[in-house]
Amino acid sequence: MKKKWSDYLWIASLTYLILGFFNILFAWLGLICFIVPIVISLVTGSKAYCHTYCGRGQLFALLGRKLHLSGCRPAPAWLSSKGFRYGFLAFFMVMFGQMLFNTALVFKGARDLRQVVTLLWTFRLPWHQAYHITGLPLWVSQFAFGFYSVMLTSTILGLITMVLFKPRSWCVYCPMGTMTQMICKAKARD
Repeated sequence: MKKKWSDYLWIASLTYLILGFFNILFAWLGLICFIVPIVISLVTGSKAYCHTYCGRGQLFALLGRKLHLSGCRPAPAWLSSKGFRYGFLAFFMVMFGQMLFNTALVFKGARDLRQVVTLLWTFRLPWHQAYHITGLPLWVSQFAFGFYSVMLTSTILGLITMVLFKPRSWCVYCPMGTMTQMICKAKARD
């Protein structure tokens, strides 16, 4: 079967993670992974992004299947339950809101820039090597540190579930997948 350009989007996901390690401002590119799925589901009423264009899902499939890093076991039923998926989406949105709140505090001058990336919203990683920015407002960098934390944490969660279960087990409870599914269901009712 001939490969399409969209079969190589895993390279973009991997490149994003690497570039953010060296310069935190690349974290802003991650907004593409937030905006495009919502726009596609609003316009088409489908989860085409998840099925065709999600580089992270492709990366997990590649690592799991081609490199045999996956346990290839079915994920437990609770992982795909409505309660867990919506609960994780709510938790994710609270963490995203906290990130935006911290950015707003830096914007207003109420807080200094926190040059830190947090893993799993808890563990602070020193990320000073990625901060070489001058001349930009501090809130731009604060957003980048927070957003990269969100993207890195969700990638680590995806890798853990990939190793334990099937390669794309993350996709079962991915907050973007849950949001686009909600949009698709709402459009189907219209």
